[in-house]
Amino acid sequence: MKKSSIIPLATLLSITIAALLTVLQHYNFINLPADVMMAVRWACIGVLLGYGIQKRSLTTWILVSMVVGAEIGYDFPDFAVNLSVLSKVFLKLIKTIIAPLIFGTLVVGIAGHSNLKQVGSMGWKAIVYFEIVTTLALFIGLAAINITRAGEGISMNLAEVNNEIKPVEKQTASDIILHVFPENIAKSVAEGQVLQIVIFSVLFAIGLAMVSEKKRKPMLEFCDSLSEVMFKFTNIIMYFAPIGVGAAIAYTVGHMGLGILVNLFQLLATLYVALLAFVLIVLLPVALIARVPVVRFLKAISGPVSIAFATTSSEAALPRAMEEMVKLGVPRKIVAFVMPTGYSFNLDGTTLYLALASVFVAQAAGIELSWEQQLVMVFTLMLTSKGVAGVPRASLVILLGTVASFDLPVWPVFAILGIDELMDMARTSINVTGNCLATAVVARWEGELDIQPETGVVETTNPELPVAEAEPKELV
Repeated sequence: MKKSSIIPLATLLSITIAALLTVLQHYNFINLPADVMMAVRWACIGVLLGYGIQKRSLTTWILVSMVVGAEIGYDFPDFAVNLSVLSKVFLKLIKTIIAPLIFGTLVVGIAGHSNLKQVGSMGWKAIVYFEIVTTLALFIGLAAINITRAGEGISMNLAEVNNEIKPVEKQTASDIILHVFPENIAKSVAEGQVLQIVIFSVLFAIGLAMVSEKKRKPMLEFCDSLSEVMFKFTNIIMYFAPIGVGAAIAYTVGHMGLGILVNLFQLLATLYVALLAFVLIVLLPVALIARVPVVRFLKAISGPVSIAFATTSSEAALPRAMEEMVKLGVPRKIVAFVMPTGYSFNLDGTTLYLALASVFVAQAAGIELSWEQQLVMVFTLMLTSKGVAGVPRASLVILLGTVASFDLPVWPVFAILGIDELMDMARTSINVTGNCLATAVVARWEGELDIQPETGVVETTNPELPVAEAEPKELV
């Protein structure tokens, strides 16, 4: 057997053995000393590190760092909590990219072709797709929580008041509409208001497309250079991704402990099963109908989804996701328009979660909601959730605001807080997956999806390119 095939097999075997021993120890089928169990787990992680060294790809190292981070959080929780500063550094660096990247790519995508009719075409097609898919996610979430009844039997003792969550004022329809439009673009950038940045960029690009070629060309060249530089800037920051992601996982496990799954396992399982059902019932058929190569698509999104899963922030995965979709064969002008817009209108995972969580709150409080009341509540949530994808756990704030609007008790929301980080990982991953697929669907709808050869799609560099031009997908 070749060495290249032995290492993956040894890695899979060692992880399986470590997981099996840990489960047997947890349920008292075996009784090994804690030091021995720790040594076994770290020995298996050593094999996993060897696999990462062999692969030398960024996605592999992100996945390896997630395992290492979880083990550090489990074995050394006090130390792991202090590692949160590394994950915050990574998130801060990523957030510096978002506004200039969206602005540059949108302006070039719209004004660069001076085809405002196509922009309108992409716009209505994207909005129609977003609303259909998020509505399906909403109904799957409703069905899941009404089948499992996960909120029934929850004790008020589980509710722990968290000072980080502040009371939220009720939002009127006027407030929601006004929140979409920027009053000060610098303020929108500083606050990370993705939808407001998108609105400003689209209007700016339309205005630029209407001026003469002489005055349009310098600004287009600037925006084109800006977007290219920001993509290279992203590549540099991605070298720090394994450290930032590993630190995020270590903090999560060290802060909450693995035992939190026992407290609200039914709710957690309901969400994960519902999201899996959404992928199989909605996203997979959509990909097949749009003739998107599923395996190639999964390879392309593996890196961005890993980042989103660990950091619980869709925004952190945005630059890498945009880059991979362009490499897959989606025109950059479509990626630049659809993906940032989708981050405000196509929050599949968040919509499903909010539908599920809002009914959970009522069940936990012993309040029986009719189907009509549930539909009114979740449609309200679907409107108020627009634009929250970039902020980790912002869904809790939206949920609190809706609970206040419908006169439901607040304590079940604080019960959810105990496992919200684990739930946020799953729903954020689906948000990123759904938005990546949306770019391919709109591109196919526009007749511009051109799937590129597999070489260089993900993690593979082109040996013919100069070193400076090769994508930094490998760790040295």
